[in-house]
Amino acid sequence: MDIVTIQNLKKYFGEGAGQVKALDGITLSIEKGKFTAIVGASGSGKTTLLNSIGGLHRPTEGKIAVDGINLAELSEEQLTVFRRRKIGFVFQDYNLVPELTIKENILFPLALDDSAPDKVFFHKITKFLGLDDKLDRFPYMLSGGGQQCTAIARALITKPSIILADEPTGSFDAKTSQNVAGLLRSITQDFHQTLILITHNPELAQLADHVIRLQDGCVVR
Repeated sequence: MDIVTIQNLKKYFGEGAGQVKALDGITLSIEKGKFTAIVGASGSGKTTLLNSIGGLHRPTEGKIAVDGINLAELSEEQLTVFRRRKIGFVFQDYNLVPELTIKENILFPLALDDSAPDKVFFHKITKFLGLDDKLDRFPYMLSGGGQQCTAIARALITKPSIILADEPTGSFDAKTSQNVAGLLRSITQDFHQTLILITHNPELAQLADHVIRLQDGCVVR
């Protein structure tokens, strides 16, 4: 079953001679519960594609459907709710709130939606990610790997349809990158989660069930 379907997706920035064709006619589908890696050189359109799936960019042309929802039919307010409830974002720079504890950071998306946490699920993911004894600490007190695990837990806590990860191991050394990569791979297996990530790390890409290669805004077959 496909959770993402994209048809003739085009995303252009600017106009006239300075126009940039970030995505130029992409058609693809992504299977539910699988780990998909998006690879390609800088400027190939990877981040634009990821942000389009996450509802952060509106297409210039074409269609994106996520979990049966046509994003083009949503208002800006509806897109905000869609992102909060359907998408878990993991960024290279973590985007944690420094004034909040690890526990508060993880639960932050639920607080925004005025939703109560699933305590059993919270315990399960924090234990799985090695955070269960660090919940009262602040982000600066954790290593980069610990902060990224916090970001992963925050992305999981809403039980989203998809987790989107933008170079989640890009700032780590080889050992930490390997540890985080293993955790990301395990997430698809242990939590039956759909994971889509951008990476320049060939070892991380090899862990994926499927690899999408982009070049000049197009899928390379």
